[in-house]
Amino acid sequence: MNKPNARPANPNFSSGPCAKRPGWSPEVLRDALLGRSHRAPEGKARLGAVIDMSKSVLGMPRDYRLGIVPASDTGAVEMALWSLLGPRGVQMLAWESFGSTWVADVLKQLKLPDVTVLEAEYGDLPDLSVVDFSRDVVFTWNGTTSGVKVPNGDWIPDDREGLTLCDATSAAFAMDLPWDKLDVVTWSWQKVLGGEAQHGMIALSPRAVARLESHVPAWPMPKLFRMTAGGKLIEGIFEGETINTPSMLCVEDALDGLAWAEQVGGLRGLISRSEGNLKAVATWVDAHDGVEFLARDPTTRSNTAICLRLIAPWITAQADGGAKVAKRVAALVAEENAGLDIASYRDAPAGLRIWGGATVERSDIEALLPWIDWAVDQVRAELG
Repeated sequence: MNKPNARPANPNFSSGPCAKRPGWSPEVLRDALLGRSHRAPEGKARLGAVIDMSKSVLGMPRDYRLGIVPASDTGAVEMALWSLLGPRGVQMLAWESFGSTWVADVLKQLKLPDVTVLEAEYGDLPDLSVVDFSRDVVFTWNGTTSGVKVPNGDWIPDDREGLTLCDATSAAFAMDLPWDKLDVVTWSWQKVLGGEAQHGMIALSPRAVARLESHVPAWPMPKLFRMTAGGKLIEGIFEGETINTPSMLCVEDALDGLAWAEQVGGLRGLISRSEGNLKAVATWVDAHDGVEFLARDPTTRSNTAICLRLIAPWITAQADGGAKVAKRVAALVAEENAGLDIASYRDAPAGLRIWGGATVERSDIEALLPWIDWAVDQVRAELG
């Protein structure tokens, strides 16, 4: 097969940090509040604007608190686990590496005594019909490393006794999040809107706030995790008074991404762009016998972290099941500057992962796919 004639205009398909929005340039940061305190009125106003615009684009209920917190989504999830868990039993759901990380933290770090775990292999979801909502339930909405998402929130009852804690880092701004079903939601700036790393977001329902104000954890709480003082929520965290010093360059970039989100139609426009990217990949997969989605159920296919397996018999017959082939394919595509960072996550099954979030143009996805075909042919020729 000859090399394709066209390359993506933007070859960045990393699942985090993700592609910048179309038309982005460093010029959008020219008005960043540099050399000033983030605690100054102007700095706090910019941080508050990120919170307000995020709530608006996401359609978050007015009575939910939204705060900017340290250490990306990981910091936000850990803050939730350390601050909220303990008063009742916990059920952990895991079907990919990050969900498994939260399981390990709860079992090995917090060492909670009453924890049950529902797990599934990469490509599947656990049986959501048996989730026990008398417990606090911790889960990822979208498995970034498996390409498997929960299809909706219908499995979560309105009259649940426990809290639902949802890691939504590769779902927020790209999927419908039913806020009335979710008590804690976390994400990071580096995902769907293409922001820069280090900043996390945490959203709390009134039920979650009530838990925070009534529960004192049995373990010492690091300063970075503290959301209460004297038994009351620290409201400033949710008004732009961050716990640590944020990058005002990143803040300016986040504001630019949110403004772009509004320009493309808000949440509906963002979801439509991402779902269009998944459709482009699905059309290509349907035309090939040698590739398939890692997500076995089409209703659970992620429209952001699109994970694929190479299943041609000559690939799966390799001693390592095709792992080296998949890595070589990703490397060849990258060498041609036709698609960067498309190898599967290190702990996931061998294959490819293409970020399809809203900042990625469908035309770039469509230009990438023939290069994967070309690279597979090249590797087959190399192997003889």
